[in-house]
Amino acid sequence: MPASRQVQREWLDDLAVDDPRAIRSRSDLIRVNTWMLQSGIMARALLVHHSAKVPRTILDIGSGDGTFMLRVAQLLAPRWSGVSVVMLDQKNIVSNATRDGFAALRWSVQTIVGDMFELLEGNRLCNFDIVTANLFLHHFSELQLSQMLARLAPLAPLFVACEPRRGGLPLLASRLLWVIGCNDVSRHDAAISVRAGFVGNELSVLWPERDQWELHEGAARLFTHCFVAQRMQRCP
Repeated sequence: MPASRQVQREWLDDLAVDDPRAIRSRSDLIRVNTWMLQSGIMARALLVHHSAKVPRTILDIGSGDGTFMLRVAQLLAPRWSGVSVVMLDQKNIVSNATRDGFAALRWSVQTIVGDMFELLEGNRLCNFDIVTANLFLHHFSELQLSQMLARLAPLAPLFVACEPRRGGLPLLASRLLWVIGCNDVSRHDAAISVRAGFVGNELSVLWPERDQWELHEGAARLFTHCFVAQRMQRCP
């Protein structure tokens, strides 16, 4: 059994947006997402667990520069069109090129910059069809996650998160990121991310009103832990 979660501050969180090491690390993260097959895992989970009807709105929390969600949109676009994506992050780093990428798919994009807890506490987020998170939940303690998920659950009937899987193989892989050219920030933060990752049903037990939701949680591919919460449909 992997060791208990260890949540620590990551270097990238404290670097200025325009710091060269931060810029390089965000570029590294695109490669890491590709290496982990994250976009494919997310796209498949959305197709499997969402209803046949095309969703109108998706809220993506902790979006970063938006390139991950753009790749997911590219995979989904042949089946889903006209989707509106709201990307929430503490930093305003979504480029015009990324926005243009969504427009080319006939998807619309809106960004919200701010602290998610403050936005949730202030009821400043509307309802959505889907809420997604990629490599974001592991930044928070169990208490913070419990509070966050309790606020997120009412926003949408489907929640999908792709997070680091905690374990020996992912930790070993995080130490080998120099092979694909990742810088010191990325290598440092990757190991911290794995130690703060998830196994088993660690997210399911934090989800509110579990008797009203179908919960799916477990390993996806070699390095990812996938969590899906789908609200049960009430009988007429």
